Amino acid sequence: MFAFAISYMSSWEALATSFGLVFWNGGPRAMVWGFFVVIPGVLCQVASLAEMSSVQPIAGAQYHWTWHLAPPAHRRFITWIQGWITWFSWISLLCSVVNTAANITTALISISYPDWSIQGWHTLLIMYAYLIVLGAMNMYMFWIIPWVEFLAGILHVVLWVVFMTVLLTLAPRHTTDFVFLEGSKMSGWTNDFVSFNLGIILITYGFVGFDAAAHLSEETRRARFAMPRAMFWSICMNATLAFGMVITLLYCFGDVATNMLAAYPLGLICLAATGSVAGASVMIAGPLTINISVVLGSIAAASRLTWAWSRDGALPSYFSHVSPHHRIPVRSVWLPIIVVMLLSLLNLTGSYTAFGVIISLSTLGLYQSYFIAIACMLHARLTHRIDRAPWSLGRFGVAVNAFALLYSAYLAFWLVWPAYIPVTGSGMNYALPINAFV
Repeated sequence: MFAFAISYMSSWEALATSFGLVFWNGGPRAMVWGFFVVIPGVLCQVASLAEMSSVQPIAGAQYHWTWHLAPPAHRRFITWIQGWITWFSWISLLCSVVNTAANITTALISISYPDWSIQGWHTLLIMYAYLIVLGAMNMYMFWIIPWVEFLAGILHVVLWVVFMTVLLTLAPRHTTDFVFLEGSKMSGWTNDFVSFNLGIILITYGFVGFDAAAHLSEETRRARFAMPRAMFWSICMNATLAFGMVITLLYCFGDVATNMLAAYPLGLICLAATGSVAGASVMIAGPLTINISVVLGSIAAASRLTWAWSRDGALPSYFSHVSPHHRIPVRSVWLPIIVVMLLSLLNLTGSYTAFGVIISLSTLGLYQSYFIAIACMLHARLTHRIDRAPWSLGRFGVAVNAFALLYSAYLAFWLVWPAYIPVTGSGMNYALPINAFV
């Protein structure tokens, strides 16, 4: 479960995916110093949810915890809101990770075939291929998934060592001033404070979705002990690896004007370091493998949340059926996949803005989900309704919960800002109205 948790977050690989975007808002200094804003907040978030998972390890996770911790007079409405936010956030997150895997795949092809023009239908078909194959694995070969995730956890660490070694020894370097002090406001936001905060949003993408492990609680031995430790320590480890990789990638970023516009900047960085198409391709195949394992884990986690949400009556009970042959909720495996396949048709129509909004909802939605659960936990703690657990925050509980709430609210505020000005129809951040619609 710890290997699943660290490989599922795959923080340094996730940050490398969209690394070039930081030069539009904030620049390198936002990526470096932003860690000291994001990581303390995320640690308080995960510590709070880890305690909840120790009290009640259950597939419904956030909405179940909300039901037990919310003020009794309001728990029905709060739980209803929480459940739908959490479920749609996981649909959005599955959209995001499979889209990332498809984009890395097309980037890998582009390294060998620079003249190849990527079309929307290419990305769509690659997404469909991953969803169908990995969905079938969840259905027919679920017994092998823990071993796949275990190997992915090992590969996640080994690849970090390989990338650090290759880049630090072979890649051209920027100056230390560039890495730690360089700002950038190419997006049109001229205010340093606004630009910095919009820049650190990129870091959050590598540290959201840590509740994935909690949704597999009912299939985990000694879950009250294993689950909170896996969740918390996976964030600690990923934060360390990601910070080291961010520093290294900034030193080795190469030509800013070229790489910031690349669909997958890490590919060009590896190409510049190795001087070889074959060498760069082999290196990129590593993060692609990790991202495929993330899609596999996302389907497993989303399916268990879907199963729990239908078991409790929100979705039709049809999806709560557990196949006696496969011994998994097969219908709940394929429902999120079908929804994502339908949403991904936006790629085919050219509605990249609309599909991008669906993807961005994952972070905003999960931050709301964490906020609601932690707020209910803090209320229960202050009214002495919290149950004792093997993994407990003890006397630090109030402070940790309160800081997690402040951090979640602060980042959620910036998540709905448009990234570029002047704001246009295609560049508008529609996350807030669509979130309200959901």
